[in-house]
Amino acid sequence: MSVTFFALCFILALCSVLEHSSSSENNGIKKLALSKENSTVFARKLLLASPDNEGRCSKDNIVIFQGPSTPLPSGIPTYTVQVLNVCVSGCSISNIHVRCGWFSSARLINPKLFKRIAFDDCLVNNGGALGPGDSLSFEYANSFPYPLSVSSVSCI
Repeated sequence: MSVTFFALCFILALCSVLEHSSSSENNGIKKLALSKENSTVFARKLLLASPDNEGRCSKDNIVIFQGPSTPLPSGIPTYTVQVLNVCVSGCSISNIHVRCGWFSSARLINPKLFKRIAFDDCLVNNGGALGPGDSLSFEYANSFPYPLSVSSVSCI
């Protein structure tokens, strides 16, 4: 009986979140956010396929997800970062620059994937393009997660 009750509560909560997300549509982009108390909020943007937004390119097409992963043997926390081009078609994006503060890592990151080139300016994929639906990921180690957000891109 209690399993059924919890399953019903989960379904009701999910329906509530989906109903809320459908009302927050903005220019063909839907956002869905799920969160737990004292944890990271995970968000996902999906660019809806329609003739109006096909081929449009902007920094909003690049989404960065970040979450905790297994700590190093020394105990230093690690974080996995995924950079996605959520555009459906016709928008390859290059020269992706990210606001990253004084980003550093106790674990070596391949500089072709992600490197800090100046204060609050990190370059993704060595400036190369991420095609529609492409992604890349890397892991870094630091005592705290860096807030990462897209600052500029080039559309090709």
